[in-house]
Amino acid sequence: MTQAKIGDKVKVHFTGYLEDGTVFGSTTDEEPFEFIIGEKNMLPGFENSVVGMQKGNTKTITLAPEEAYGPHKKELVRVMEKSGFPQKINLEIGKRLRVRTQDGKYTMVTIKDFTEDSIVLDENDPLAGKTLTFKIELIEIL
Repeated sequence: MTQAKIGDKVKVHFTGYLEDGTVFGSTTDEEPFEFIIGEKNMLPGFENSVVGMQKGNTKTITLAPEEAYGPHKKELVRVMEKSGFPQKINLEIGKRLRVRTQDGKYTMVTIKDFTEDSIVLDENDPLAGKTLTFKIELIEIL
């Protein structure tokens, strides 16, 4: 039976879990996720774990933060004055927003907290600093 290798286009189902068992992503109720192994469109540890699998195989892997979205960087958490924030945006803790930085580029931030006068924005990926576990099933090698 054929084993998946670098350069193969594959379809997988996966479920991603945090250490406390919370599911942060899953394709089991959707179409399988399709990617080419080695094109670096997935976390490297995820891609590498599919190498050697055969159609129908399942595998569970755990990735440390350094192998996933990196450590949580405190310097990417900023406090902004609420007066400089668009009033039309409904503030909710955990809400993700696309904002423009001082150099004119766009980035995604998460609202971590807010008061009457300020808003705490976190530019880290929501999964930064977290250990991730994936249950992977190889559906097809295309």
